[in-house]
Amino acid sequence: MASFHVMSDARGMHVQPKVRRITTADLMDVLRLGVEDFWAKPSHYVFMCLIYPVVGLILAQWTTSGAYAIQLLYPLMSGFALLGPFAAIGLYEISRRRELGMDTSWWHALEVRHSPALPAIAVIGIMLVALFLLWLFAAQSIYTSLFGAQPPASIGAFVREVLTTPKGWTLILFGNAAGFVFAAIVLATTVVAFPLLLDRDVGAVSAIETSARAVMTNPLQMALWGLMVAVLLVIGSIPLFAGLAVVMPVLGHATWHLYRRVVEPERTQPDRRPM
Repeated sequence: MASFHVMSDARGMHVQPKVRRITTADLMDVLRLGVEDFWAKPSHYVFMCLIYPVVGLILAQWTTSGAYAIQLLYPLMSGFALLGPFAAIGLYEISRRRELGMDTSWWHALEVRHSPALPAIAVIGIMLVALFLLWLFAAQSIYTSLFGAQPPASIGAFVREVLTTPKGWTLILFGNAAGFVFAAIVLATTVVAFPLLLDRDVGAVSAIETSARAVMTNPLQMALWGLMVAVLLVIGSIPLFAGLAVVMPVLGHATWHLYRRVVEPERTQPDRRPM
C-alpha cells in the first residue's frame, strides 16, 4: 500500500492545501464556467456522458421488471448524486487541460488512468460505491420496516400508497432524511477531492480532509452548492434521464472550477507533516 502512496503523497507526507472562503457569486460563476467548458466541444462531452441516461434507463427497467424492486427506483435515481463526483473524473481532466491550453479531445479524459494519484482516486471511488450500496440497503430497510417484505404490485399501486397513506408519508420523510445524511457525507468528503488528486498527488487522506475543511470554511455556500447539484440532477433525470447527458458534464466541469476557487494554488513548499 505504501508503494502506491494511497494515504499520503509520494514522499510519505500529509499535505494540507490551504482553502479559501467563497461567495454565492463564486458558485454562479463556476456554474457559468462549467457551461462554457461543455459548449467548447459539446459533441465530445455528450458522447462521453450518454452512459448516464443509458444506465438510468437500465436501472428503471430493472426495477420495473422481474426484479420486483420498484421501491428502489427513487433511491437508485438519487444515488447518481452519490456517485457523481467519481463518475465525472474524466470531465475534471478535460477542464484541467483546457485551463492549461492543452488539447481537449475527448480521449484525453481516459488519461486519468496514467495519473500518479490513481490508487488514491480508486480508494475514494470505492468508498463512494460502498456509500451508494449502503444507501440502497438503508432505503430498502426503511421500506421493509413500513410495508413489509412484500414488493409493490405495480408502479401505480406503489405511488398511490406512498402519496395517500400515513405509511407512505412516513416513507417519504424518513427516506429523504436518510438520503440527506448520505448526500451530506459525500459532499463533505469529496467536494474537491477528485479535482485535487488530479491536480496534485496528495493522497486520499489529504484529499478527503481538504474537502472537509472546504465545507467547514464555507458551510452555507457548500450547502447551496449541494442543493444546486441535487436540483439539476432531478431536472436532468425527469425526461427519461436524457437531461443527464448535459447536466452531468456541466456539473463535472463546474466542480473543477469550484476546486480552483476553494483551494489555493500549490506553493513551492507546501505545508507537510509525516503520516
